[in-house]
Amino acid sequence: MTDYDRPLVERLLPAVWDGATAYGMNNPTAPDPDMPRAQGDPAHAGTLYAHIADIRIGWTKAPLKDTERKALVLRYGLDMTEREIAARQGVTRQAVNHRLVAGVGRIDACLNGAGGQAGDE
Repeated sequence: MTDYDRPLVERLLPAVWDGATAYGMNNPTAPDPDMPRAQGDPAHAGTLYAHIADIRIGWTKAPLKDTERKALVLRYGLDMTEREIAARQGVTRQAVNHRLVAGVGRIDACLNGAGGQAGDE
């Protein structure tokens, strides 16, 4: 089982809306491409596709508020900045930031088995 954290959830969120996202992702723990390849065990290969499946489940199961869900779609689905989202929603950039932080926290908590309560602070 993988422990999810905020950076991983933020990196995976675009895959909720774009199935081709995985093809553009790099594994930060992978060796340099010019290094010799060792024989690997396919059963213990990468976890990218499992992470993508998990983030899609987390998106549907996390107890997100409507404002958080909308902010997350605009930020990670449409790649809008916090300022653009704030202008579109008629709120401050700080309010958008709070929605994004809380939303990512709820998804993170849901994926880690806490039921999404981390964003309630």
